[in-house]
Amino acid sequence: MNTYKTTEIAHSNGIHPNTVRLYEELALIPKPERKPNGYRIFTDLHMDQTKLVRIALQVEVLQNGLRKMAIAIIKTSAAGDFDKAIQLTKIYLQQIKREQGNAEEAIDIARQLLSGNGKDINGAVLTRKETAGRLQISMDTLRNWEMNGLLTVRRKQNGYRVYTDEDLRRLTIIRSLRCANYSLSAILRMLSMLSDNPQADIRKALDTPKEDEDIISVCDKLITSLQKVEKNANDMLALLRKMKKHYDANPTL
Repeated sequence: MNTYKTTEIAHSNGIHPNTVRLYEELALIPKPERKPNGYRIFTDLHMDQTKLVRIALQVEVLQNGLRKMAIAIIKTSAAGDFDKAIQLTKIYLQQIKREQGNAEEAIDIARQLLSGNGKDINGAVLTRKETAGRLQISMDTLRNWEMNGLLTVRRKQNGYRVYTDEDLRRLTIIRSLRCANYSLSAILRMLSMLSDNPQADIRKALDTPKEDEDIISVCDKLITSLQKVEKNANDMLALLRKMKKHYDANPTL
């Protein structure tokens, strides 16, 4: 088996040597043996495990525990339990598929509501508290959406906000997209585009930030990010199977 220095592991994986040491500290790679002078001795196992870490953490998708699942896979592999790591990766892939389904379902709901084919909402004018209750969200969430420009609310002469059917329909769209983990900036981008062009492609609008737009998180390109995470998960699965074959001291049949 080949041996490597810290700098060689780092260079091969496009990271800083300190990052390799951090991976060791966080138990993301096995602890290497050391020479009498204290220098670490890395092997092919460490090289492949570091590659696994890089693939797993390349896209930072946090929703519904995906990041935690990726970390669990990495640590299980680092501990040498490749069978369990493979099983966890299969579960991880299933969760990614569910997230993709949620993202697409939210787009379908938005399309239905925008076309007028969604569930009708009563024509009453509601207060903020009543609106939050109707949508089953907190008043703080409602305030946050308004502060981020997703909704402009009318006011009575006494200054109290009132929410109309049109507001509730818009808020239902926002809630559906937020439940699927689309970012506020992606939703605002979509709503603004639809305001300019009612025939705009909702899916494209949600997944295509403008050139001058600061991307704060992968949720600004949720569909693309989930597709990338799925590809990475399949790459992880292939690598883990290779590692099991090469490094498992007690392979199961």
